[in-house]
Amino acid sequence: MAKLISSGTVSLDGFMADPEGNYDWSIPGDDVLAYLTWRERSVGTHLYGRRMYEEMMEWETADQNPGQDQLTIDFARTWQAADKIVYSTTLVSAPTARTEIKRTFDLREIQQMKATLDQDIVISGPCLAEFAIRAGLVDEYQLYVSPVAVGGGLRFFPAGTRVHLTLMEQHRFEDGVVFLRYATAP
Repeated sequence: MAKLISSGTVSLDGFMADPEGNYDWSIPGDDVLAYLTWRERSVGTHLYGRRMYEEMMEWETADQNPGQDQLTIDFARTWQAADKIVYSTTLVSAPTARTEIKRTFDLREIQQMKATLDQDIVISGPCLAEFAIRAGLVDEYQLYVSPVAVGGGLRFFPAGTRVHLTLMEQHRFEDGVVFLRYATAP
């Protein structure tokens, strides 16, 4: 049985982007990227909304760019190896391999995926994840907390929700980023 994991880089005050939509503070350093790549190897499927997918599409060919460092190549190949489902009403086709476009996010379909898939499912982006969080479908949260407060913007957790969590793992990086892994508490 697969776990549904909501994952992302957040500011210390819980935002994935600042009020202007900037998230340049979330670009991972080398040690964070290596750790993220290691964690991503257990992921079989990524669930994206259109905007998050468009941000991630660069990884389809990042390993082919001349002079690319090994960390980037490793992450790109790990990302390429996973299936991707993009929920969009506007995309007609996907330019990346192993990618399916769906028009609607169906919570029953997510439950079925959790019950039948062997590898974990990661839902990325707070707009799409909100549906799964509010429905209580997220089993685990993986947060890369950056040492910056942005004062507002796009929240990781939807406003007005309460989620009880149990800390499962933590890891501190030299640049001040802290990885926190929580299971959803019963």
